[in-house]
Order: sequence, then C-alpha cells, then structure tokens
Amino acid sequence: MTIVHLPRVDSTQGTIFDLAGQGASDRTVVVADYQAAGRGRRGRAWDAPAGTSLLTSILVRPRATPERWGGYSLVSALAVADALACVAGLGARLKWPNDVLVGGRKIAGILLESRMPAAGGPGTAGAVGVIAVGIGVNLGQRAFPAGLAERATSVLLETGKIVERDAALAALLEAFDGWRAQLERDGLAPVRARWLALADTIGRRVSVDGVTGVAVDLDADGALVLEVGGRRHRVVAGELGVV
Repeated sequence: MTIVHLPRVDSTQGTIFDLAGQGASDRTVVVADYQAAGRGRRGRAWDAPAGTSLLTSILVRPRATPERWGGYSLVSALAVADALACVAGLGARLKWPNDVLVGGRKIAGILLESRMPAAGGPGTAGAVGVIAVGIGVNLGQRAFPAGLAERATSVLLETGKIVERDAALAALLEAFDGWRAQLERDGLAPVRARWLALADTIGRRVSVDGVTGVAVDLDADGALVLEVGGRRHRVVAGELGVV
C-alpha cells in the first residue's frame, strides 16, 4: 500500500485518477488536508475546513468483474462504520446508497467513480478498469452552517473527543481491506448481509427519483428493492429521501 499525503488538492478523486493514469498500483491512497473542489454524489460540493475531516480516496484495480463493482460501495460503507466503532466507539447506520449516519445525521459520505483503461496505458495490461473510492468523514467539526446543522454531525460533536486523522485512516484502511477481500473471495452475500444488519433505510417509506415505496431489501447486486403498490421495484441508483 502506498499512501500519498498532500496539504491541498482540487479533489482526492481527481488526484487518484491522475495517479492511476500514471500506472499507480492497486491500494494507492491519497489523503488531503483540504480539498478546494471536493465533490460528492451527483456533482455536489463537499466542503470541509482544513484539518476537520478525513478526506481520502483509494485506488482499486478490481478483481471482480464490472457487473459486480457495486459491491465495492457496500464494502466502503462497512469500512467506515467499522472504523468509527474502532476509533470513536460510535454505532453507525447506513443509508442507501452511500451515506453513513450517527443518530440520524450524516457523519460520512462515499463517492465511487470508475474509469476504463486507455489501451496501452501504463499499468493497464490485463486490467478491466479502475475504481476511485472517495471517502469523507467528519472528525473535528464543532458546528455546521445553517441548513446542515440538523442533518450533519462529526465525531467531536458525538463524543466530545478529538480523533486523530491518521488513526481514523488506519482503521478505515484495515477495515476496507478486510471487507474487500471477503467480497472478492466469497462474493456479495456476506457483505450484503452485514450491510442489511446496519441499514437505516430498510423498512422506511422512501422516495427515490420520483418512485415512492417501502424499502424492503437489498438485491444481490446491491440495488435497493422498493415495494410499490404490492409490487417490487429495483432501484440501481438515485437520490433517496424519507417520506
């Protein structure tokens, strides 16, 4: 594993893809003190004052075939939950598709992006593509701006304690490697089972991009299953809200 620490980047995701294009190896990790143009799902800005968050991206050269890459999203969420339990004693819950909650408020977000390799590029022989796993964990924020305070939290706000970024990173990477190995060895079933055990979404009435129903299951490929008017509806991706 190679860990690259940088004081400032536009985004850790962009940096990890740049390194991937230069032939960086699987499990290369970028950690930044500050992101000038951090982003979350659907291009939303992810802004955190310098030094308050764990801002990292992990390069994955997947062993799973592309149709199973959705499993890495579940792996990432489980790794964050395990890390929060390890370093802060927090019991996190998981909101589909990529949010981690404590006490119903968001403490971490995850962004997975994939790219297929350019033919003949360095480090791409036999590769089917790369995944950048971007993770932001709120560690030291004492307050959030108006409009976020009721929806966001941090380790400091939940515990009253400062958790060092490097300790959180070490716990996160250890958990990520463990869940990733299980996914690639045993398939999605054990990862899915643990995700369901921590799910905040299952059993709730939700709306995803105009489709409203009760979230009842996570499909074998990681899609959310809604019960809508007595029928089951699969949702592969989208913006989820509780109704």
